[in-house]
Amino acid sequence: MDLHKLISEKAPLVMGIINCTPDSFFEGSRKSVVEEALTTARQMVSEGAHILDIGGESSRPGSSYVSSEEEMNRVIPVIRAIRHEMDVPLSIDTRKKDVAEAAIEAGADIINDISALRDDPELAPYAAEQDVPVVLMHMKGTPESMQNGPFYDDVLVSVKTALLEAAEKAMRAGIRRENIILDPGIGFGKRQEDNLNLLKGIPELKALGFPLLIGLSRKKFIGNITGRETEGRLAGTLTANSFAMVQGASILRAHDVGETVDMIKMQRELL
Repeated sequence: MDLHKLISEKAPLVMGIINCTPDSFFEGSRKSVVEEALTTARQMVSEGAHILDIGGESSRPGSSYVSSEEEMNRVIPVIRAIRHEMDVPLSIDTRKKDVAEAAIEAGADIINDISALRDDPELAPYAAEQDVPVVLMHMKGTPESMQNGPFYDDVLVSVKTALLEAAEKAMRAGIRRENIILDPGIGFGKRQEDNLNLLKGIPELKALGFPLLIGLSRKKFIGNITGRETEGRLAGTLTANSFAMVQGASILRAHDVGETVDMIKMQRELL
C-alpha cells in the first residue's frame, strides 16, 4: 500500500484501535470475540477511520509477553474476517515476526512494532522482504518495566536520537525510507512532563523527515491532568489530539474514531 500517498492526501489519518486482548487498559477497546471486533471495525470505518490497528498483546504498563500462538489465536481470525468484508488498511500491532507474517498472509498491510524492531531480529528482514509500512515506536524498557522510574535529561533529544537510530537500522535491513513511520511512544516509559514535552516537540520530531504517529488516546497522563478515570478521558484526549494535529502529526491512533474525525473536520475549517 502507498501509505505516503494516503498521508499526503488526507493527513492526519485516523487509526482506529481494536484490542483483541482481555487486559488492555481501556475496557471499551477490548474485543475478544471475532464478531464483536468485526462490528467495531464496521463502525469505525463508517465513522471515517483510515486504518484499523489490530493487537493481541496488551502493552499497558506492567503487562508481559504472551506466546506467539496465543497472540495469533486472538488476531488472525479478526484480520481474516475484516479483510473478507472490507478493504480498509489493516495494521498488526506486534513485536513478533511469526505473528506479523501470519497477519500479513491473512490480509494486514502495516506492521506496528512498539519495540521498533528490537525484540525480534527476524522482523526487520521480513518487513523489508514484504515491502510493507512499519511503525517504529520509542519505548524505554519493556511494557513490564517501562514505568519503573523513567528519567530523561532531555526527553526530546533522547527520543529524537533513538528514533533516528531505529529508522537508520531499519533502512540498513532493507526497509525503504518511504515505508517508515515514527512514533514517540507517548506513555511508554515517560513521565507526565515527558509526554507533554514530546507533544510540544512534534515539529522537531517531524523534522527527522518521517511521518509521525501519535498515540495518546485516554492515557494516564490525561487522567492526571483532568482528574478523570479512563472512561472519562475523551475530552482530554480530543484536546491533546487537536494540538498534535496542529503541530503536524500524520496519524492519530484513537479509540474514539467518530469524535476524532469530527475534531479534525472542525480544525480544518478553523486553521
